[in-house]
Amino acid sequence: MADKSLDQNDQLHAMRHSLAHIMATAVTTLWPEAKLGVGPVIENGFYYDIDLGDQKISEEDFEKIEKKMRGVIAQDQTFERFELPVDEAIAWAKEAKQPYKEELLNDLKRAGTTVAKDLSSDEMGTVSEGEGQVENVSFYRNGDFTDLCRGPHAESTGKVGAFKLMRVAGAYWRGNEKNAQMQRLYGVAFATQEELDSFLKMQEEAKARDHRKLGSELDLFVFSDLVGSGLPLYTPRGTLIRDLLIRHSEGLRQAIGFQRVWTPHITKKELYEASGHWAKFGDELFLVKSQETSDELVMKPMNCPHHAQIYSSQPRSYRDLPLRYLETATCYRDEKSGELHGLSRVRSLTQDDSHTYCTEDQVAEVFQGSIKAIQAFYASIDMDLQVRLSFRDESDAYLGEQAQWDFGQAKIKEIAEANQLDFYIEEGEAAFYGPKIDFMAIDAIGRKWQVATIQIDFVQPERFDLTYVDAAGAKQRPFMIHVAIMGSFDRFFSVYIEHTAGWFPLWVAPEQVRVLTINDSVADYVDQIKAVLDDTVLMQPVKYNELRYSVDDRNESLGKKIRDAVGLKIPVVLIVGPKDVEAGEVSVRLQDGEQKVKLAQLHEFLTSL
Repeated sequence: MADKSLDQNDQLHAMRHSLAHIMATAVTTLWPEAKLGVGPVIENGFYYDIDLGDQKISEEDFEKIEKKMRGVIAQDQTFERFELPVDEAIAWAKEAKQPYKEELLNDLKRAGTTVAKDLSSDEMGTVSEGEGQVENVSFYRNGDFTDLCRGPHAESTGKVGAFKLMRVAGAYWRGNEKNAQMQRLYGVAFATQEELDSFLKMQEEAKARDHRKLGSELDLFVFSDLVGSGLPLYTPRGTLIRDLLIRHSEGLRQAIGFQRVWTPHITKKELYEASGHWAKFGDELFLVKSQETSDELVMKPMNCPHHAQIYSSQPRSYRDLPLRYLETATCYRDEKSGELHGLSRVRSLTQDDSHTYCTEDQVAEVFQGSIKAIQAFYASIDMDLQVRLSFRDESDAYLGEQAQWDFGQAKIKEIAEANQLDFYIEEGEAAFYGPKIDFMAIDAIGRKWQVATIQIDFVQPERFDLTYVDAAGAKQRPFMIHVAIMGSFDRFFSVYIEHTAGWFPLWVAPEQVRVLTINDSVADYVDQIKAVLDDTVLMQPVKYNELRYSVDDRNESLGKKIRDAVGLKIPVVLIVGPKDVEAGEVSVRLQDGEQKVKLAQLHEFLTSL
């Protein structure tokens, strides 16, 4: 039965989990031969992994699956929980011809609670903790459908809110490409139809803003099969935006004392063994073979161990600190091909990476400067921020002493309060080497993205034996603090494209102004307009820059010229015809409307934008 003490979030989780079972009920009714994998709750909904052999579920099948689901919901079947000894549960799976459930149960029996924690939490039965031995597992039954499940669920199938099936995709059993490929059927669910409708509307808007679609339409970046998956190529228009944003990020950090450094793209793997990254992420690194030496080399996945080598290259005094390095560098990670997604998940990522080495007394000042730089950057691109304090949980996934973590987490919370940040704490989101402040950007349609970050690192100063000499002449260990304003530029750019829907503000737009001519009779007048544009310098967050403009005087209709300019989302379009010449003005078309501006006032008008 449902746990009526669940809070609102837990109730929504239980509803979504219940809908995964209702969907499995419908699928096994329509396809009795279906073999079920796992069906957990995910953000905004649920999925279930299903094996139908050679049969494929398509979007054309969604209507009949949803109809069966609504029939189950209308029956208001009670979710009944019961337990079986693990051997009886295995016998159930065999009799039900559910080999994937049988595999999970055999793993539980064989390896106990250790495996239970590694497998899907929503689909494993309740385990009785003993000496690694599972005694009983739990099931849930609704109507004629029974499933191995930990729960919790709604009280009955009639209390599950509003839902919709969204898509079906391939998925390897237990995420291993050597295993059978299943079909993963996704649905979304909310407590009310109004919330579901709002979400679906946002999804439609998100589809129109998809950075992959806009990146192609606006000629910002491309991918090539000959270059490889996850390796973006930036066009001139995309590179211009990239350079502007990177220079803006670097300028904000240089203003608070960061100095630029440069490090190579490959390194000996011993560097990452020493830093601890090899043990954590060794299978994500690209390996490089030398034909000259026996060195085992890797493509650089991050910059921090390199910067530590610069710090340790000479003795440091407390008078040298804080010492701040920044590097905008392309790094490489061997991401799984199935996880690559446009610019948001790539194999070559450019980070606006920075590291500060300081004393304990300087930690708050270092954090404060970086907080102000991050806030200035996101204010300049019109994105609101939320703040998450990412702390460790009780697992053994972290390095460093507990006393260091206690100090670091308390210090970060104190800094957040002193800077009047509106924050929340989330355990389990810390880096393996220390706690952090993560900045979550809110885009134009309300989605939240983790972007900037400031992190304390307990591990690298210790592993690389970084020191400085204090005022008393004694050696001390510096604090190492990571800061990134955009993080991965590529991922940030995917977020920013979708936030703006490609309508970049004037200072970022690769082409700021386009002049459209109605016919050739206005050529001399266009020369006068060009003289004004050449003399116009716009103030930008990066620096003062000459206006970027073009003239479209093709022998095409005005309508086509306007459509082409709007298609490229050029923020300012100047339309010039014979009547404009007579009146000594231009027609100015902006995203929000059109107006007439006298030629004598055009310079002032453009600078006011």
